[in-house]
Amino acid sequence: MPKITQNITGLIFFLILALFNSSCKPELKSDLPVVQLTIDGNKLLVEVANTESTRMSGLMFRSEMGSDNGMLFVFSDDKSRAFWMKNTLIPLSIAFMNEKGVIENTLEMPPQTEQTFMSAGPAKYALEMNAGWYTKHGIKPGDMVLGARTSPSSKD
Repeated sequence: MPKITQNITGLIFFLILALFNSSCKPELKSDLPVVQLTIDGNKLLVEVANTESTRMSGLMFRSEMGSDNGMLFVFSDDKSRAFWMKNTLIPLSIAFMNEKGVIENTLEMPPQTEQTFMSAGPAKYALEMNAGWYTKHGIKPGDMVLGARTSPSSKD
């Protein structure tokens, strides 16, 4: 095989491999900080809402979210939290976590409602995922969310 053909074949192989690898990696494009979390062996790539304005807007007006993507809400203190779904177009599940990253409770939240969804106790973090995600993966109160405590801290 001529040398130029070998080089072109090698280049084509490299490009195909690069495309395959990039399509297998989870990607999340966001203006917010993005971190990886792990819950019971499940790896997540999530946006971090750690300011008052980003926590207020959350996932409002989005029409979809990746299967292992979500939004981590980070607060400056550990206290009772209440969320609602006004202007949120997709159904979500939420996990409230204490300052150690331990899940206190999970709830299912239908879209576009002003109903209040409360933490079962003091929560420093909340993690919104697609509806049913926690049930599908067997995640329950007492499970640890690895990476929550090392995510960007609250800027309030």
